[in-house]
Amino acid sequence: MAWEFSLLVVANVTAESDELIDCLRDRAEQGACRFTLVMPATGAAARERVVAVMDMWDPMKFDEVIVSTLPTGSSRWLGLDLPHRLEKLTSVPVRHVVSKPPPAEVPAGPPPEQPKRMGGVLTALGALVTKR
Repeated sequence: MAWEFSLLVVANVTAESDELIDCLRDRAEQGACRFTLVMPATGAAARERVVAVMDMWDPMKFDEVIVSTLPTGSSRWLGLDLPHRLEKLTSVPVRHVVSKPPPAEVPAGPPPEQPKRMGGVLTALGALVTKR
């Protein structure tokens, strides 16, 4: 029976990113593996990210960790140095994937109505022209 690697994947807003999917495909091509995705809480619970991963961590179950973050400057996880922290806490290889932010949603439907203007700089000039 062939050895199967088990990887813990940590992602949040980047969980569906092309960069992470490509990384997982590349890793799967290196040999049989199984992925477990952990999406830590957001909002007020966001400070507990490392704790959420460590709750899932089992050295007898996982061989590697993949962390997907937003780029520097927009990633809170990089501000916490999450990839290096996890490497120290788990003592297994941690691969860091930088993913592009998801595209902003564009509102659908007609544009909002603009309020009618009650006057402006040219209103007085228009009144003079129509009087002639």
